Amino acid sequence: MTTTPNRVLGRSGIEVSPMGLGCWAIGGAWTLNGTPAGWSGVDDAESVRAIHAALDLGVYFFDTAANYGAGRSERVLGQAVRDRREKVVIASKFGYRVDEAAKAVTYYGQTEEDSDAASHIRADLEKSLARLGTDYLDVYLLHIWGHRIERALEAREVLEKLVAEGKIRTYGWSTDRVDAIRAFSTSKRCGVIEQQLSVLDGSAELLALCEEWNLASMNRGPLGMGLLTGKFSPATTFAEDDVRRHAQWHPAFHDGKPTADWLHKLDSIRGVLTAGGRTLAQGALAWIWARSPNTIPIPGFKNVKQAEENCGAIRFGPLTPAQMDEIDRILNRG
Repeated sequence: MTTTPNRVLGRSGIEVSPMGLGCWAIGGAWTLNGTPAGWSGVDDAESVRAIHAALDLGVYFFDTAANYGAGRSERVLGQAVRDRREKVVIASKFGYRVDEAAKAVTYYGQTEEDSDAASHIRADLEKSLARLGTDYLDVYLLHIWGHRIERALEAREVLEKLVAEGKIRTYGWSTDRVDAIRAFSTSKRCGVIEQQLSVLDGSAELLALCEEWNLASMNRGPLGMGLLTGKFSPATTFAEDDVRRHAQWHPAFHDGKPTADWLHKLDSIRGVLTAGGRTLAQGALAWIWARSPNTIPIPGFKNVKQAEENCGAIRFGPLTPAQMDEIDRILNRG
């Protein structure tokens, strides 16, 4: 059995474990402009135990955001790593007004495109640092997917200064828009992007740009918000405060249920993903590693069992070229 080597966050030179853990789910329930955007069934003590389990298994890269749980995710992660800050790499995100008491997140301004992130960056960063219990961030990401490029460039000016001041080590943008990344990610101080990527979706053009420009591609949704673990059926439903009940933007879900298209595609490649003793989730992560040397999957988790399963993928290594070709053949991808 092989193992998966560590990866590097692009131009920043920051070495990380081959995967990170995404801390969206452990934030629990919260709303974005009034719509549920979090996850049900979260226990903070279990989340801390899961983070410790991941550290014991060699995973020390964690991706969170001020939004997640309206600050709750950052607080839980900070609690879990407070005695080992120098041994972990932390990414967080900014760009929204966060009301911790109401568990509500809203735009700075009227719309996502025009929200004024730049003038709030320093204050947002200080709040995140306080919740995390640290005096610096390794990675700081603009979290506004649809932000106007002109506005994002204003934010970049502040981010450049924050790197120079040692408050952050590198920065990037969480968006799948190629034109946005081309305009934004030109500085040597910008080492990463965050894009949606899984065995069933994601922008090949954006990933190619990461390879060309030496940017790390942090991959949200590598398990399709849980669908690629194989635990859902056409009849699966979600609680009212669970984001998957409302995630019309994700191709794995429609009207609060898993889509037949994704369930069918997953079933068709099940044998390839689980070859060699992998679980479906581990196979999906192995596909990410084989897809590009720039990829770093950041699967979510809500408990120790899920964290251990995700981290267990490392010992198997990436899928082989033959397995990658077989998946493309089954899915009719040229």
